[in-house]
Amino acid sequence: MQVRLLPTPEQSAALLTTLHVCNAAGSWLSEQMHAAGEFRKFDVQKRFYVQLRERFGLAAQPTIRVISKTVDAYTTLRANLTAGNYGRPESDRRRKVESRPIVFRPEAGQPFDARCLSWRLAEAGREGTVSIWSTAGRLRGVRIMGHPGHLALLRSRSIGETDLVNRDGVWTLHAVVDGSQAPHREPVHGFLGIDMGIVNLATTSDGDRMSGARLNRHRKRQQRLRRRLQAKKTSSSRRLLKKRRRKERRFAADVNHQISKRIVAEAERTGRGIAVEQLTGIRDRVRLRKPQRATLHSWSFAQLGQFLAYKAERAGIAFVRVDPAYTSQQCSSCGEIDKKNRRSQASYVCGRCGFVGHADHNAARNIATRGVACWGEVMRPHAAPTLAAS
Repeated sequence: MQVRLLPTPEQSAALLTTLHVCNAAGSWLSEQMHAAGEFRKFDVQKRFYVQLRERFGLAAQPTIRVISKTVDAYTTLRANLTAGNYGRPESDRRRKVESRPIVFRPEAGQPFDARCLSWRLAEAGREGTVSIWSTAGRLRGVRIMGHPGHLALLRSRSIGETDLVNRDGVWTLHAVVDGSQAPHREPVHGFLGIDMGIVNLATTSDGDRMSGARLNRHRKRQQRLRRRLQAKKTSSSRRLLKKRRRKERRFAADVNHQISKRIVAEAERTGRGIAVEQLTGIRDRVRLRKPQRATLHSWSFAQLGQFLAYKAERAGIAFVRVDPAYTSQQCSSCGEIDKKNRRSQASYVCGRCGFVGHADHNAARNIATRGVACWGEVMRPHAAPTLAAS
């Protein structure tokens, strides 16, 4: 849950100093961890806890949170390296990432737990206060404001870790609460396959296509505006660039929310699971011409997959990721794999059985079939899958 923090100027200055000190401590700890090769939380805490407190004047619990934040950053880095998101082991990009310690921005978010931050929420409404630790002492009675539904969840459930974030002078608290989860249901009617792309953001195995024309037009317009403002090189143009820098991201996130909500509702209505492609590392594998690179790198397929995953989990729907190999070249009718079968971006004609259809729909049907097999391997590893593909 995200709520708005409304500190006074004095409280805002204290919070800003707190972020600077905590992130400086995290960067220093990162250098020590990288040099010593220590990345386990227990070992790092045992070796650097005392130095961290004495060097930066942090209290006990904030010191633990800085250690956890730094260790988690290296855990994420190792996961990305293992997944190949920084290229192959011999690539220059990967060697560059591995040779340098992680550095935190001065105003990067800082996690707090119940010992560092406590909530005082009214019985109803959209306001309340928090008490939060800072380097200037405990700040009590800091006002907060949020959506009534979000505050109702914060009142009714236990609150876990909370991140303090400062974005362009706006303070927010990102609190983690346990979400409601529907009972898990078996996909008795197979899987709904989802093929993700650029021209069509998502195509289902039922033949429904969610076009990306509106989003692509918006991105091209934002690109033209950025180019025009960057060419002016004035203070007002730089101010407008800073103001607009997250507009495209918010627009894309809204579109992905709408698409994922529609897909999950259809799967829930028909009693099916959801199957998507595992598209990890696609930006490193695919080689495109220069005019197409911006389009590929702005493609938010990972975000759409995440939205589908958590919405499906909340609704109790089975969700699997399948191998994407040859899904666009394989015939969903006879299983023939031939690169020539895909005549164009939208056209698929099987040279073996004569099947004709939309290329994205054909790929989505293949994904649905693989979803059945994948679910059978997960749930019944010693038995053949018994579900029927959609």
